[in-house]
Amino acid sequence: MAKAYERIADDLRQRIRAGEWGPGERLPAETKLVEDFRKSLPTVRQALGVLQAEGLIEKQHGRGNVVRKARRPVARTNERHQWEKDRARQTLEERKQTGATERDTGLTISDLVFSAEFAEIQADEDLAEAFGVPVGTRLLERVYRTRYREEDSPFNISRSRLIYETAAANPDLLDPGKEPWPGGTHNQLHTVGIEVDRVVERVTARPPTFEEGEELELTAGVAVMVLRKTSIDTDGRVVEVADVTLPGDRTVLEFTTPLARW
Repeated sequence: MAKAYERIADDLRQRIRAGEWGPGERLPAETKLVEDFRKSLPTVRQALGVLQAEGLIEKQHGRGNVVRKARRPVARTNERHQWEKDRARQTLEERKQTGATERDTGLTISDLVFSAEFAEIQADEDLAEAFGVPVGTRLLERVYRTRYREEDSPFNISRSRLIYETAAANPDLLDPGKEPWPGGTHNQLHTVGIEVDRVVERVTARPPTFEEGEELELTAGVAVMVLRKTSIDTDGRVVEVADVTLPGDRTVLEFTTPLARW
């Protein structure tokens, strides 16, 4: 038999889905819900906590419990890599028309807010193994965040690393002011004579760190997916290692694998 808070949560859930309260609208005050359901305040708050964990509502300072607006979904497929490579040798004007985020979200460049932070770092054991270089090798780390203009949190947090000496062959690659770079990493590597042969992606899931939960505005219980993207050039060298932290409540990963015919 369902517990009292579960019944309250189910009742409110059904009413939200039926449109009794729309996105951004407040639910009745907790004292009113106590009166309506004839249950204690802790029981009502437990029910509301369930809906918060499900991402249906959120508690806003000064407003109370509010129906959560649906976040802009992101559909990421592995077909994006060939799409990006095909653009690498296009003209600047062609490359400036659209980027991978627009492709994944269906938004336009004017809909997006982009930021980039660059830093020189040294390869720790994990990155040294990923690149096949000694620990302490100089790397260029680029941290990218892109968000929908109508939302406060980014779609993901992307940490891309290049071998510093490789990037330094084109000084523009060391300048965050050149971002967002038309044509993305494929074109950046093309400017220093590198052609990406293949991309290997590995996806894991884990609870978010406190900082990730705050920045991505995750509700309790929502995990993040961490996608490690390793780009390998035509000589078999690892030329980029990127870790992309993706919120589990608004990201779809889709992989299409062509199979050879008999």
